[in-house]
Amino acid sequence: MASRARVRAPELVGKGGWLNTGGKDLSLADLRGKIVIADFWTFCCINCLHVLDELRELEEKHRDTVVIVGVHSPKFVHEADHRAVVDAVARYEVHHPVLDDPELATWKQYAVRAWPTLVVIDPEGYVVAQHAGEGHAHAIAALVEELEAEHAAKGTLRRGDGPYVAPEPQAGDLKFPGKAVRLPDGHYLVADSGHHSLVELAEDGETVLRRIGDGERGLVDGAAPRFSEPQGLALVPEGLGLGYDVVVADTVNHALRGLRLADGSVTTLAGTGRQWWQGSATAGPAREVDLSSPWDVAWFDGRVWIAMAGVHQLWAFDPAAGTVAVAAGTTNEGLVDGPVAEAWFAQPSGLAVSADGERLWVADSETSAVRWVSRETGSVHTAVGTGLFDFGHRDGAADQALLQHPLGVTVLPDGSVAISDTYNHALRRFDPETGEVTTLATDVREPSGAVVVDGDIVVVESARHRLTRLRLPEEAVRVESVAHRTQRAATEVAPGALRLDVVFQAPAGQKLDERYGPSTRLLVSSTPPELLLSGEGADTDLSRELVLNGALAEGVLHVSAMAASCDDGPEIEYPACHVHQQDWGVPVKLVADGVSRLPLVLAGME
Repeated sequence: MASRARVRAPELVGKGGWLNTGGKDLSLADLRGKIVIADFWTFCCINCLHVLDELRELEEKHRDTVVIVGVHSPKFVHEADHRAVVDAVARYEVHHPVLDDPELATWKQYAVRAWPTLVVIDPEGYVVAQHAGEGHAHAIAALVEELEAEHAAKGTLRRGDGPYVAPEPQAGDLKFPGKAVRLPDGHYLVADSGHHSLVELAEDGETVLRRIGDGERGLVDGAAPRFSEPQGLALVPEGLGLGYDVVVADTVNHALRGLRLADGSVTTLAGTGRQWWQGSATAGPAREVDLSSPWDVAWFDGRVWIAMAGVHQLWAFDPAAGTVAVAAGTTNEGLVDGPVAEAWFAQPSGLAVSADGERLWVADSETSAVRWVSRETGSVHTAVGTGLFDFGHRDGAADQALLQHPLGVTVLPDGSVAISDTYNHALRRFDPETGEVTTLATDVREPSGAVVVDGDIVVVESARHRLTRLRLPEEAVRVESVAHRTQRAATEVAPGALRLDVVFQAPAGQKLDERYGPSTRLLVSSTPPELLLSGEGADTDLSRELVLNGALAEGVLHVSAMAASCDDGPEIEYPACHVHQQDWGVPVKLVADGVSRLPLVLAGME
């Protein structure tokens, strides 16, 4: 096998301790003899959730030789709360040990720069590979088989059960519910995400009338359907004769489903069940186009609009034509307003339509923002929020107010917008008339959506596994203002010339796919824009010379890289190809003695 650099893996430490180990603390010494995959993740990050799903097959196939260790490394303050990590591990069915590292100690020791990052450690305790972003499962699987063979021959591979200990299951009718809608008969339909099903509740919001789905993950249509972590729900207008009454954002299946309420039958409306990747179709027959983690849906301007969290865009499904297409956003992650084709979003997760049908409100979770799309002008605007790195709980004028990873928006009877301010455990309100943000309620545990009912508001308390009915207060709740920035330490760089190198090594047995042109792509921008004097924009080379503005003290470099590799060998008639991609937001501080080169590892070793 090819020789590799021998780098001893730093110890796994975290102040929050270990989960899924039966109360035992683990060390690398305990894992000696196993192939360890350290998955640096945080539960707000859609790319991290994609990687959890990518790893499930590998985890099962190599259960006796591989130990996956989730290293939870928070972005938001709420994610540093140990109880929230416990909830997330249960919510996303993480079936391996997890280290809760709220202070990013292990993150720093491994020099990680992005969520998600995967680090492979061999049975002797050496780091042999690092991968940032999504799309690496095939490469890691090939490396695992190589390591199995090598260390079996050396006698350093230890087979047998790993340290995972399943937690006690929690009983209840709902498990981490996502969104809810009120049906014409007064009942509620709830996306019971943790049970992979839909639940119809009576008008009391508690009594279960029926369950649609058997609780097992799957993409199955008909009278006995299956879902995978469904989230968003939207009623379609009556009288259209579509054959279904509700559109469901079936998030982990990367699909839209149609539910007929009369008999509970389900039809797949859009998506193939495969995740969208750069280079995939962005429009076409709905059942032939890949989607990426649709999180919410809303009927707007004659179509079903989709909060496509996985690619930071809004898409639209046309039921009459049976087509789906991108409606807004570029796939670049950030907060940029303007025409829909040029706007940037960051994991949009909630949608609501104004009473007059002129605005589509968007909960843009990773920028802790509320945005809106104008039907008349085809443009995107920001009501609350400033970008990827600023968040908190602060009321007042919208341009100064702060949210923390909101997942839902709900239009209130007076035209204002209720915000499910998820990581603040609060229900907030934005008034477009006054431009003010207030707090309506606190101590609602991870609200993910809400429904207006007869002057009250019914909140989906996702982490309390229930619907909670609240009076809409006439006056706002007063809370102490707090503001936060992402915890990651800034990289000290010298002003002027900066060499950016994205490190990518094609997996063993593969090569860059250049049959139809360049197989790599690099996009660079900055916040603020004046940080970059030159070097911004898109190109195919994974290395670039940047020039940084010495008049600024700090900023953020936004780097998006993609590489496509294919099986290599003259005997392979139909080579399989794979896309590797990652977005980095790198905080930088400009100092005279800072570095003049910035390496970012997409795949391989620096």
